Amino acid sequence: MSALILALTAGTVVGLALGALGGGGSVLAVPALIYLLGFTPAAATTAGLIIVTATSLTALYAHARAGNVRWKAGSLLAVAGLLPAAAAGAAAARLPQPVLTAGFAAVAALAAAKMLRPGRALVGRTTDTATPVKAAGAGVGLGALTGLLGVGGGFLAVPALVTVLAFEMQAAVGTSLLVISTNSLASLATRGATTAGVEWAVIAPFTGAAVLGAWDGRRLATKITGTVLQRTFAVVLLTVAAFMLIDALT
Repeated sequence: MSALILALTAGTVVGLALGALGGGGSVLAVPALIYLLGFTPAAATTAGLIIVTATSLTALYAHARAGNVRWKAGSLLAVAGLLPAAAAGAAAARLPQPVLTAGFAAVAALAAAKMLRPGRALVGRTTDTATPVKAAGAGVGLGALTGLLGVGGGFLAVPALVTVLAFEMQAAVGTSLLVISTNSLASLATRGATTAGVEWAVIAPFTGAAVLGAWDGRRLATKITGTVLQRTFAVVLLTVAAFMLIDALT
């Protein structure tokens, strides 16, 4: 299968995940770039940030139009994560590739475990109130993960918004996209010098397919329950995590 077809296929899946779940694009994009398209882990994290930044901004616009973005809480998380994202992004280039791969696998497994837990908090408030300390603490952690591993943090932001800040699922999905967009832009800014070697012939169609997939994902989210989406995605995450961990240890 040609690189173009693989890029288009993977991009569509990434976009669907971001549009429907408000996260998860990076934890699918980075493994796809490494194992399907031959990128190194370091190059894949940078390329993943480019893809996720463009796609999350598109999905954010769609969810904002639907009234699913809680701007105050999202801004608190996003601003708190800016410096950690920038600092971790600068440090990522100095880490060994097996460390990045193992770290990515661990984060993916953690996200899957959170998604598979009984969804007792899937129904919550839809207010725009948030405890500043809790929001800032979550923002710092998500920002660091974004910079270090090239992930937007949405797959962790959604559970945090639902369980810690008691948002209902649609509001958590929309608000997480604000966090993803901000963190990804901050982390990408620290990697400006490394984007010169990005294979745009692969990244451009990948990103285009992801952007289109994000619109379809937004529509899909209105037709399928959040529980079904979460559990399906969690199984995919566990599979990806196991594969990457084995690869890092061998």
